[in-house]
Amino acid sequence: MSANANTSANAAASMVKPMSSRPGLWARLRRNHLAVFGIVIVVLVSLTALCAPLLPLPDPDATALSDRLQKPFSENHLLGTDHLGRDILSRVVWGTRVSLAVGVVATLIAAITGSLIGIVAGFYGRWLDNLLMRSIDMVMAFPYMLLALAIVAVLGPGLMNALFAIAIVNIPFFARSVRGVTLGLVRQEYVDAARLSGLTDVRILGGEILPNVMPVIIITMSTTVGWMILETAGLSFLGLGAQPPQADLGSMLGEGRKLVITAPHVATIPGLVILILVVGINLLGDGLRDVLDPRLKSGALVRPAAATEVDQAVRSAGVEDSVERDAVLSVSNLKTHFITGQDVYKAVDGVSFDVRPGECLGIVGESGCGKSVTALSLLGLVPTPPGRIVSGRVDFEAQNLLAAPLETLRAIRGGKMAYVFQDPLTTLNPLFPVGEQIAESIREHQGLSGKQALQRAVTLMEQVQIPNAKDRAHAYPHELSGGMRQRIGIAMALANDPQIIIADEPTTALDVTVQAEILKLLDTLRKEKNVAVIFITHDFGVVSELCDRVLVMYAGRVVEAASTEDIFSRPLHPYTQQLMACVPRLGQADKVVAAIPGIPPAVNDLPQGCAFADRCELAQDACRQGEIALERFGENRAARCIRIDEAGA
Repeated sequence: MSANANTSANAAASMVKPMSSRPGLWARLRRNHLAVFGIVIVVLVSLTALCAPLLPLPDPDATALSDRLQKPFSENHLLGTDHLGRDILSRVVWGTRVSLAVGVVATLIAAITGSLIGIVAGFYGRWLDNLLMRSIDMVMAFPYMLLALAIVAVLGPGLMNALFAIAIVNIPFFARSVRGVTLGLVRQEYVDAARLSGLTDVRILGGEILPNVMPVIIITMSTTVGWMILETAGLSFLGLGAQPPQADLGSMLGEGRKLVITAPHVATIPGLVILILVVGINLLGDGLRDVLDPRLKSGALVRPAAATEVDQAVRSAGVEDSVERDAVLSVSNLKTHFITGQDVYKAVDGVSFDVRPGECLGIVGESGCGKSVTALSLLGLVPTPPGRIVSGRVDFEAQNLLAAPLETLRAIRGGKMAYVFQDPLTTLNPLFPVGEQIAESIREHQGLSGKQALQRAVTLMEQVQIPNAKDRAHAYPHELSGGMRQRIGIAMALANDPQIIIADEPTTALDVTVQAEILKLLDTLRKEKNVAVIFITHDFGVVSELCDRVLVMYAGRVVEAASTEDIFSRPLHPYTQQLMACVPRLGQADKVVAAIPGIPPAVNDLPQGCAFADRCELAQDACRQGEIALERFGENRAARCIRIDEAGA
């Protein structure tokens, strides 16, 4: 009865718990204080202009020669009057209304027309792309302001003609920007999938292309509105825009230029309004860019910090006597959290382990269990924000790397500790040959000349089984296959004879033959040069061949640690047992390959007690109550389970 009550209570608690939320629109926008300042400016100016008919202002076109050129703060004229006695405050408010309307409408015309040209040209390409883009090039061949003057000269002076002229000369900016983005999108796999599914070009353009280019269009619009207002003001300043008695900010500035000496306020006030308005719009555009960036939307940063942010309490921790002296690397109670909005994702939650010289430590577990984040945390490579190390120590060469300055980390990264990343395409620079990228690491850490470093790079490429390495050293990443790029990443990790190699699924993109060669190379290096290896993988075949010890992780925690032989012969934790049951075995054709029921819990909403309890056949009420410690079972074995006797049996 009590179990049912607890279950009902937990279910009710989960129902009333607020849903997980990423940073909202305002939360992301307010990070940029200048953008908030721009919003305040634009909102205040826009509201004032929109409310012009409701404000107690005199007629902006009413003249009173007896009140001409009154100074600001005069009676009945807060900002003074112009050469015809017209109230400057009223004319500024109404003129801002006109300038804003012209700028926004011209921007919309240019955005719609230019974006349509850019999307169609980028999507269809070939002769249509040439025709449209050459037409755009012809427009861009003329200085845009001179072209606007020519258009107004043909159409005649007037605000509407100035509007169309400004819109026409800005179409190329939208067309060029949108076409460039579209060219990259039409080669994506999801667009190919849409074509194969039978969607028409119109549906692909509207459903696949347009949503992806919309952020570019909006950002370009936000930065163009200010230019539109300036350009319209320039035409009005020359007498080609708004015609008397209609007022806009440009015409007011043009009328006041003759009075700069005798009555400077007549030209200064509209000029200041133009300045403030355009600055506010540009700051707002910068904020919109941040909001529309998907990385900021997910809580990340466009330019992440050079090292993971570490809590001050972790940085100030002293040297502990309990650190194992024969370990080349010792990790204690490492906790790395991702903070997005109100949510805290405990990606790594109290991981501890030691690695000895020449030892290979395997880390296994389902995707999302915290293997890669654990490895990235060792060298401060988790992006901040949203990543943050809130607890723990990483001791290497008698110093805590979590408290080490950035200069120390940079000297260790790629030197004494090397990392082989999971996706080589994103870790290699597409603008430099692969040999040059390997040589750069060698020059940085060993101080060799460019020629010597390149020779060393070629030797490393030969070691990782890249054919014709001397010529391949001058190839760019896109010219290599996925397997070759992965081997380049491994060569970079080996470049400076590191003491520790962290390999995050380094053989995923390799065929079986090359995988065996790479594993043999890593095994030879660690035995001959006493290099420690931390090997992250899903492949238990690799674990059995290469690793001495294994950590099994689940929901950010180590649930079992043992020698490879013990893991394969007698796994203790139920999760480890079920992982092993998922592995097909040669010579056992009748063996059913099991699947672990359910899915891992979200690390921002971990249950009490054992995180694996809901998927475990041996779970009982005690498994869901309180903290379950990682207990030792023998000298080199530990497991996080209160039912080890039943599980082991």
